[in-house]
Amino acid sequence: MSPKITKMEVIPVAGYDSMLMTLSGAHAPYFTRNIVILEDETGNRGIGEIHGGEFTRQQLEASIPLVVGRQIADYRNVLTEIRLKRMKSVQNTGEGLQNLDLKNLKFVVQSEAAIECAMLDLLGKYLNLPIAALLGDGQQRSEVEFLGYLFYISDAGKTDLSYLQNDDISDDWGKIRRQETLTPEGIVAQAKAAQKKYGFHSFKLKGGVFSGKEEMKAVQALHQAFPDSRINIDPNGAWSLEEAIRLCKENKEAAAYIEDPCGPEGGFSSREIMSWFKMATGCPVATNMIATNWQQFYHAATLKAVDIVLADPHFWTLNGSIRMAQILNEWGLTWGSHSNNHFDITLATFAQVAAVAPGNITAIDTHWIWQDGQDLCDNALKIRNGVIKIPDRPGLGIDINLDKVAKAHELYQNMANHDRDDAMAMQYLIKNWQFDSKKPCLVR
Repeated sequence: MSPKITKMEVIPVAGYDSMLMTLSGAHAPYFTRNIVILEDETGNRGIGEIHGGEFTRQQLEASIPLVVGRQIADYRNVLTEIRLKRMKSVQNTGEGLQNLDLKNLKFVVQSEAAIECAMLDLLGKYLNLPIAALLGDGQQRSEVEFLGYLFYISDAGKTDLSYLQNDDISDDWGKIRRQETLTPEGIVAQAKAAQKKYGFHSFKLKGGVFSGKEEMKAVQALHQAFPDSRINIDPNGAWSLEEAIRLCKENKEAAAYIEDPCGPEGGFSSREIMSWFKMATGCPVATNMIATNWQQFYHAATLKAVDIVLADPHFWTLNGSIRMAQILNEWGLTWGSHSNNHFDITLATFAQVAAVAPGNITAIDTHWIWQDGQDLCDNALKIRNGVIKIPDRPGLGIDINLDKVAKAHELYQNMANHDRDDAMAMQYLIKNWQFDSKKPCLVR
């Protein structure tokens, strides 16, 4: 028999962010996450991290009676019970993220993924194996490539909010990640600073801020500055089908692939619109919006709407993400992972899962470079030469620092609002600004 779990804690935490711009608005000064800490009868700790917010916290806390007292090796049955009994919400329309409405994000997130990760962390420590050896067909690679995630940044000085400023001026990246960046030249400078620090070979620009034509100037500038790198852009469905076809035909040599170029339109779903986009352009398409569960993926695959599914383990669970990777590999498609603001626990989770995905996967998203320096663990994994090497340690390969968690929890408790609200910061820049899935955030 494997050890039993004796304790489960759910600790909401917060960290600092830059004023990053997206279709949804501007990132607030703080982001939130939920940390799960399990203890078993041997004294080992297992850890997991998931999106923030009270809805997700409540789901996790409701799962405690289903977890405590169970064997760590019985994690699959535990997760099935949680899934069947998980708290539902009448506000969940089932639309998912087709229109990038962030109030739906909490319904896409599978909260039990944090428990799954923590139980696998414990199981790995019990068996003296990394999590990558316990998933799918086992570990496929010893290192995982991550991409440099680039953002337009607004001037936080135009607000009275508590954004970090000059917290790390020890290198070019530390300086530039808090500065206003609204031009193609600024995006290239950001990419150069990120490459110098982390060694990235691939880059992704978050769009949905300016017109598509203006953002494609930044993609072209990145392509010229990094001719041997894979460049892609993610406008989160902000472009019309006509605009997306025109822009991508005109800039086909600059972008390796396009992520969610267009959304629902004319009574048709995003899956139908993106299928037409692919047929018209031949451009490879990635998504984290139109295939966030198995039913959506069935229709996306049937319509041949996507080539790359960014199967975030927090949307799919760890085992679900690997099942997706196996199917994509068999069908000649590509697996990757989407990212939200996160701490080092998620970074390690992404690395372990990506090490298991079979085939030629794409470079993995991560926001971690924007949170670098806010680790919750003593031995956080690092991105060097664009990759993370899977540590030769059991479980996740990292160890929680409870003092750091306590400080992050204190920051969370001092926040007035714990749910994500990108409109709040935007309203300092544009009075009465409201989210519109077809209007880039600075095009009003």
